Amino acid sequence: MKKLFITEKPSVAMEFAHAIGSGGKRMDGYFEDDNYVITWCLGHLVTMSYPDKYDPDMQEWSMDTLPFIPAHYRYEVIPESKKQYDTVAKLLNRPDIGAIYYAGDSGREGEYIQRLVRQMAGRNMGAKEFRVWIDSQTNEEIRRGIREAAPLSKYDALSESAYARAIEDYCIGINYSRVLTVALGRDVGAAAGQQRATLSVGRVMSCVLGMVVKREREIRENIKIPYFPVTATIGDGIEFRFRPGKGSSYYGEEDLYNRKGFLERKKAEQFVGEMETSPLLEKADPSVVKKHAPLLFNLAELQAFCTKNYHISPDKTLQIAQSLYEKKLTTYPRTDARVLTTAMCKVIHVNILGLSSIEELSSSVAFIREQGAWKDLEKTRYVDDSAVTDHYAIIPTGKTQAYAGLDGLERQVYLAICRRFLSIFYPPAEFYHVEALLTSKGESFHTSAEYLLSPGWLIAAGTKPESNVDGNTGGKEKALLLRQLSVGQRYLARYDVRQEVTKPPRRYTTGSMVLAMENAGKLIEDEELREQIKRSGIGTSATRADTIKKLISIKYLQCSKEQVLSPTLLGEAVFEALDICVPSLLSPEMTASWEKGLQGISDGHISREQYLEKLYKSVIHTVSAAKTYGSSPEVKTSLRERMERVYPFHGKGKAPAAETYVCPLCRKEVRKGKGGFYCTGRPEGCEFFLWESWCQKRLSDANVKALLSGKKTALIKGFKSKAGTAFSARLQIKDGRIVPEFEKGGKK
Repeated sequence: MKKLFITEKPSVAMEFAHAIGSGGKRMDGYFEDDNYVITWCLGHLVTMSYPDKYDPDMQEWSMDTLPFIPAHYRYEVIPESKKQYDTVAKLLNRPDIGAIYYAGDSGREGEYIQRLVRQMAGRNMGAKEFRVWIDSQTNEEIRRGIREAAPLSKYDALSESAYARAIEDYCIGINYSRVLTVALGRDVGAAAGQQRATLSVGRVMSCVLGMVVKREREIRENIKIPYFPVTATIGDGIEFRFRPGKGSSYYGEEDLYNRKGFLERKKAEQFVGEMETSPLLEKADPSVVKKHAPLLFNLAELQAFCTKNYHISPDKTLQIAQSLYEKKLTTYPRTDARVLTTAMCKVIHVNILGLSSIEELSSSVAFIREQGAWKDLEKTRYVDDSAVTDHYAIIPTGKTQAYAGLDGLERQVYLAICRRFLSIFYPPAEFYHVEALLTSKGESFHTSAEYLLSPGWLIAAGTKPESNVDGNTGGKEKALLLRQLSVGQRYLARYDVRQEVTKPPRRYTTGSMVLAMENAGKLIEDEELREQIKRSGIGTSATRADTIKKLISIKYLQCSKEQVLSPTLLGEAVFEALDICVPSLLSPEMTASWEKGLQGISDGHISREQYLEKLYKSVIHTVSAAKTYGSSPEVKTSLRERMERVYPFHGKGKAPAAETYVCPLCRKEVRKGKGGFYCTGRPEGCEFFLWESWCQKRLSDANVKALLSGKKTALIKGFKSKAGTAFSARLQIKDGRIVPEFEKGGKK
């Protein structure tokens, strides 16, 4: 009996063949020798069927068919992938296969891809099934993964989570996109300067759109408020800033902006007049501050780093990280962890010493080797088994054979990963820091300074030291001046009032957006703080880059060369429609709670059925509400009014006229439907309907607009009578029916 391995793609299949020593012959879609058969999936081979495969009437988008929640979901082979699917299906069912090793991408999506093939194709029921889970594509790691392969059933919970995620995205995408497009597609299109818009709605995508639009609104609405900090300067130009503490008579005072300065110059000058000419130096405390190397890269941190330093998109970073992984240079990229496991500590010296052949890293490797720094790694904050779920952080494998062939950008990203990795084996960087306090009449003035004493890990990282001290931090010269001051002594001071202005928040970049998605919509600048909060992210490390990329491709967002994100006019119109009808989709907290539920399925805390029951209730409720809201003239009016406030920011000072029409019989709203335009008063008995075609000729948008506005059309040529006779006419609606006015001298 032979062993069958199903990998992610052909290149990975070749790596498996090398690792297990298979000299198998390359066949059409697989390798085979006397003991092994190795094939691949080429990404998704099977997908969920569109609604029209359940019911042909679902091809037309209509309120009548919503909500759409199948009792049993249908799946189909992707036509472009059918040849490879047939190959894998045939191999799965071969009677000489005694063991099946599912060796796809080691994550939720990889699990889903292979489970779908297994579901559609069936398998040799006598074969044992195993799951190979690896962290890199080195021969040693592949052999370990095969050797330690667990029964496939161990990953059933992960599979259930993957199915639930796909069903959730399907239900939300199909139902919400259709109901909002039917209800408000024409209105959103008009708001964006189009005839009609198809709204693309998604659980994660819509949330990210909401985050970008809300940030843009914060920037627009920001009013530059001047405020007036007060400084006290003593000695050789040492400047202290007034910052009220809890004992200050100004603490919590409304006259102050964020404890940084007075809101009125007059109040600031009055405050200066109350201060002593010779304030007391109460503190000038020197200390040595140790700053440890940052935690290792996970995918989100690497993407943010590359956006900031190389101005490349998260999608491009993921492509590079995947390429480095496939070239055996780094470990698995789609990870959320920033630490290592205790098991990895036992062999970590291999990863370190393997980098000695790279000139840019050789001196760091030599230092670490001389110190034996890896021996106590398990006792540091860089190792935490509880913080690793599927994969540990992204680190170099120590296999450097492919390094010489890297292009410029690949090399930069690879070296960044290596330097971050090597820096954790160095001692902390040490800074000489002085914190000083000046007091006058019970009020406090603060300053600080620091300079580098010992670079420590900064040598390995190749970065310049940056102070993280608040205030007007100075360098070595200022620190030395502060050291010369005598605590308890009074110094002659000059007080000054300055003017500064409040600043708006910064726009998201593609990199900072990935970090914000990882932390449930919170853009936390401080790297250490990001690790302290409990994660409940939006999307997954594998999908966040694609989400941003799709929003840009469908023109809801635009992205500058520096990777700065801002909404388009269409994106803002879609945002407003969602905010009116489905505001929960714009909530990071709500979206993160769904993702947390999916993780609960993976962890075995809840069942797939429980999760889907909650999902279906939400979809039914939301679609019903959207039907009601979408049919309301008040909602259309609200959408127009909201967008009128948006136009000036997109170079359009005035909103385009909204194309809304009233019925010539009952004066209710007329809407576009299947085959023509119908009156919304039909349930009450109004029979008005304007067909898109009349006498075998399709009416143009201009003709429809004229007719529904109560006007006569221009002369239209090309009509044909039932007898096939061509004629021309002007049209007008009278008593709810089209009445032609024939061309003079023409045939009637």
